[in-house]
Amino acid sequence: MKPKKLGRETAQHMAILRSQVSTLFWTGRVETTLARAKATASLAEKYLTLAINTYADTKTVEKDFTNDKGVKSKRKVLVDGPKKLAARRKLMGLVYDLQEIRNKDESKKSFEKRTQNINHPIIEKVFNELAPKYAKRIKEVGTAGGYTRVLKLGVRKGDDAMRAMVELV
Repeated sequence: MKPKKLGRETAQHMAILRSQVSTLFWTGRVETTLARAKATASLAEKYLTLAINTYADTKTVEKDFTNDKGVKSKRKVLVDGPKKLAARRKLMGLVYDLQEIRNKDESKKSFEKRTQNINHPIIEKVFNELAPKYAKRIKEVGTAGGYTRVLKLGVRKGDDAMRAMVELV
């Protein structure tokens, strides 16, 4: 089966889908045309499956740390295993890196503290929030897949295109 071209060249339609999948992971829903919604849902399912299959691959390692006073100490640190690291790097190449936005009532200091150790927030969200949530769902329901839904919204007034919304279940 050939992938949908969405009336664009390959680079253009892949950029559109990449942007929509990134927004879908970040906000939980995207409103677009029906054809784009179906293509976005398909890609998002594949990316989530990759994350779900590898998110638990972690190991504990002892690392040496030196504090401000020069005192050395050893701490146990949780690091990614080889499968999770490969999946994380692959997803970094497949989705756009959206950045955290400061909340309305949040001070600059608390925002910096909250986001200080997060380099790629969308990847962290996929592996730390979405993948465990859907892995738990797989255990409860017993079937994998079905992480997204496409809802038809009616036709668009200007060009009569069928609108749809993709959302994470």
